[in-house]
Amino acid sequence: MVLFQPSRGSATGTVQSQPGGSRSSGYEAVRASRDFWTIRRRFGSFILPVCGLFLFWYFLFVIIAVFAPGFMRISVFGDVNVGLCFGALQFVSTFAISLSYRRWAQRRLDPLSDRLRHRLEGGRY
Repeated sequence: MVLFQPSRGSATGTVQSQPGGSRSSGYEAVRASRDFWTIRRRFGSFILPVCGLFLFWYFLFVIIAVFAPGFMRISVFGDVNVGLCFGALQFVSTFAISLSYRRWAQRRLDPLSDRLRHRLEGGRY
């Protein structure tokens, strides 16, 4: 799958003009830039595996609840059972994913998106 394939433009992948000589919009130029496609690729490299793991974890919870209700009824302490712990861990994992994505994006995506925004605002696209 080819994500970056500029049909015309400079070595950086920016679109300089459309057929007919009119200048393309800054947003089209940003979309054609290598930084934009790097951001998309990095985003996908985080989201796809994490989403897959979370869906596996969620459906594991549902499948165990349906096919092994006796296991889910096992008391952990007091009135708290395994099923309740699994349910609570769904919320914990959601917050953990959100926090880890935030930290990851600040390191891996924000510098590139800031650079793209400054170029667009500065009229360099």
